[in-house]
Parts: sequence; structure tokens; C-alpha cells
Amino acid sequence: MSRIGKRPITVPAKVQVTINGSNVQVKGPKGELSRDLPANIVLTQEGEILTVSPIDDSRSSRQLHGLFRTLISNMVEGVSTGFQRRLEIQGVGYRAAVQGRNLVLNMGYSHQVQIPPPDGVQFAVENNTNVIVSGYDKEIVGNTAAQIRAVRPPEPYKGKGIRYAGEVVRRKAGKTGKSGKK
Repeated sequence: MSRIGKRPITVPAKVQVTINGSNVQVKGPKGELSRDLPANIVLTQEGEILTVSPIDDSRSSRQLHGLFRTLISNMVEGVSTGFQRRLEIQGVGYRAAVQGRNLVLNMGYSHQVQIPPPDGVQFAVENNTNVIVSGYDKEIVGNTAAQIRAVRPPEPYKGKGIRYAGEVVRRKAGKTGKSGKK
């Protein structure tokens, strides 16, 4: 059995979990999420504790056991506290701003890049170079951060571009120049 799948999920007091057959709904102060479980995974609730278990010992059940425990745990954490991803912009003249709900990026192109937020995602900008993507669905927050990073990924020569906070970009040496031989 999966080590991760064996761990129980503790539900906070402000979060409500509803299990309807193979559908799980989680409501909390930040929002509401739902997910369908596969047929070979069973979710049981005993008071404040959720337990995920496989029906049998088949390969597919064992594969999905830890995955769905983590997905349900992320749903509970997301509706109670939420998730956020931080991005850093490096480069002369590169900056970000929030106009309305949209994120506007000036990344050295001939035009500004506008990114509208999906439902449940908010943008915040600090010091024109730090972007914070926050929301209650971890998958959507991560995908939105990846879309922002894809506008101008960090390049290896000068390190300019958009990177995740704490991301290390391996730098390359540039050209060595003329050697003097003809």
C-alpha cells in the first residue's frame, strides 16, 4: 500500500465534506471544490478524519491510492487556507501591474501582454517585479503561474525573464571573443 495513501486527512472545523457515491464535495471559507473518485478507490469519513483506501490490491488501485489521497488533501487545504505561487521578474524594463482583475506584463515585446485570471484566482504585484498568484484550487494556481512564466522564461545567458521564486537558473558562458589568430 502507498505510504502517502495510508495517512489520514484531518478536516478543519470550518470545512464541510460531502460524499455522494463517487463524488466528493468540499466547502470552505475560500470556495467550493468537487472531484469524482475512480471506482477502485473508497473514501470514508469518521468525524473530523477522512480515510482513502483501495478496494483491492490490483496495480491500478495501488497507483491511484496515494494520488487521490493527495488530491483530496489539497482540496481540503485549498478551501480552508488557499494556495499561492510567487514569480519574480528580472530584466531592465520588465515589469508587471494589475489593471482591474487582469495582469499586465511589459516584457520587452512590442505590446503589453494581458493575462485574465481564471475563476477563483487573484493576482497581486509587489514592487513591479514580484507577482503573486493565489487561489483555492492548487491545480489552477499552478497552471496559471506556468502560463505567466511561459510569456518570457528565464534565459541562460543573462538570466532575464520570469522565474518562480527560489528557482535557480543555470547560467551559460557567452562567446569567448576573438582569439587574435587568422
